[in-house]
Amino acid sequence: ARGGEARAQATQVEKVDASGKSAGTAAWDMKTAGVNSKGLVHRYIVHVLRNQRQGSANTKTRGDVRGGGRKPYQQKGTGNARRGSTRSPLIPGGGVIFGPKPRDWSAKMNKKERKLAMSSALQNAAGSVTVVPDLDNMFTDCRTKTVVNSLRNWGVEDGQKVLLITKDRDNEGLYLGGRNIPGLQFNVMDSLHIYDLLNAEKILVEEQAVSYLQERYSASGAEVDDSQE
Repeated sequence: ARGGEARAQATQVEKVDASGKSAGTAAWDMKTAGVNSKGLVHRYIVHVLRNQRQGSANTKTRGDVRGGGRKPYQQKGTGNARRGSTRSPLIPGGGVIFGPKPRDWSAKMNKKERKLAMSSALQNAAGSVTVVPDLDNMFTDCRTKTVVNSLRNWGVEDGQKVLLITKDRDNEGLYLGGRNIPGLQFNVMDSLHIYDLLNAEKILVEEQAVSYLQERYSASGAEVDDSQE
């Protein structure tokens, strides 16, 4: 394929069981934009971060600040600079020059571009991916210690930034036990966040989520509505 064309790359990622022992490998074949991947992924993360901005920052100009209607002193004869208002931006308590005003920071990006950027990022992160078994009924005690021990079994080091991709949001024990672990982020397979993906040093993917990601982001992936993307 030519450099600018989307193509699939066949890769195998490590697969482990609950105790951390090797359980073979899993296919990780995502569509990628080739040599254009870096620029495309960068545009996507800028798109996501800009769309998260509220744009509500607001400052008062000299016309918005209360008071200052009376001329503070006469025009001539005082030796001071001439003043027409005590709300001048040059005086403490006055307005702000060129301060921020509410604005729309959102940026547009085509749906197919967003999907290709996400699949490219997933493929480029293959070296950091480990497939773990399905986590149902594994953290019923809701204890942080249980989650920490499992992460260590799966090769996570202390202080490492980890992204755990789950198949759904129903594993309450996992979320309650892991929500106060520094550096641990949770994403659900159908609403991945590009920033969490790029920021992670290690990515753990629940086994059932792999087949979904393969179907969605492979070269022949089905068209799926991207609510977050």
